[in-house]
Amino acid sequence: MLAGVWLIYFCFGLTVTSLAPLVRPVTQDLGMSYAEMGSVLGAWQLVYIVTALPCGALVDRFGLRRSLLLCSLVMGFSFILRAYAVDHLTLFLSVALFGFGGPLVSIGAPKLISLWFAGRERGLAMGIYVTGPAFGGITSLSLTNSVMMPWFDGEWREVILVYAILVFLSGLAWLLISSNPVSLKIESGQRQESRPPQFKVFAELFSLAPVKILLLLSIGTFLYNHGLNNWLHEILQTHGMEAERAGYWASLPTLIGILGALIIPRLALPQRRIWILALLFASAGISALLLQSDQDFWILLGLILKGITQGSMMTILLLILMEIPEVGSRYTGSASGMFFAAAEIGGVLGPFSLGVFSSQSGNFQNALNMLSVVCLMLVLMTMVLKYLMKPEFGKK
Repeated sequence: MLAGVWLIYFCFGLTVTSLAPLVRPVTQDLGMSYAEMGSVLGAWQLVYIVTALPCGALVDRFGLRRSLLLCSLVMGFSFILRAYAVDHLTLFLSVALFGFGGPLVSIGAPKLISLWFAGRERGLAMGIYVTGPAFGGITSLSLTNSVMMPWFDGEWREVILVYAILVFLSGLAWLLISSNPVSLKIESGQRQESRPPQFKVFAELFSLAPVKILLLLSIGTFLYNHGLNNWLHEILQTHGMEAERAGYWASLPTLIGILGALIIPRLALPQRRIWILALLFASAGISALLLQSDQDFWILLGLILKGITQGSMMTILLLILMEIPEVGSRYTGSASGMFFAAAEIGGVLGPFSLGVFSSQSGNFQNALNMLSVVCLMLVLMTMVLKYLMKPEFGKK
């Protein structure tokens, strides 16, 4: 089951980052500006904000098997429509379609972990599934310009269609894996549980002070991650790197993030979890400052810091969320829906704001300074969360 959800999440990462290494050929082919491309890169997050809450309820009530299968179908059709885009609007709508399916795996993955794992294994399992989108991102960033584009003679549309086929195959694999008897029994038991009205569930969860702080932290985390991930390839090219080299360098943080995601969440036990989270936010801010340098050494150090932080920040936030007593495995889907609905506000603002800043100034200096300020605010809010979590975690 963990392998199955990892595969769907791999395709999620592939879908999210697939346009980043294609910014130049796509904008030139469709006659788009960087600001317009910024709106396209943030299109699915805009839809995600609206769909995350109902997707959270859907996962809780209708089960993981059907929810994740639907996710793979939506992702695949989003890819197909991108390949046939003719202008800014059609590309925007094709990317926006992904926002209807993306929340299902973002919410379904922690739901699966809460049902199938406990204790220290839960942190390790979350670290493992987070490597899925990381590997998807590495595949897209490192192979698109070095292998896929040359293979198809620079035809970006054909590259996108190949990615669509991979997504549909992942959905078929998930369908076969999730057909095992234990999975079907757990899902059947979940659907038979009596539940209060969904609106009441959301209201009760939102009334919890730690949940409110976690929602704010999720906004800042996604603003940083999505903004920098979508524009990192282009940021590196503004330092004089060729497209192929920039693709390899842009995939480095994701590669490092895989190791971080496997190690850091497992070490982040409740008594030191908040301090680790604050350190990660501080490191992310320093990374944004270092990426402004023209020296390869400092850029490389910035990429390493980004890699250490990018997967672990969200994982630890979700661990804290699902272990709040009022949430538990029963309401992990609903709580995760709230988390990602808030987070994608930052997911929209990140790519769009970096695109606007770069169009206005001609470089990414102001945009990277803005990300550093956001990270400083996250450190301060983490200290507030530490104070609020004392009653819940004082005895652990």
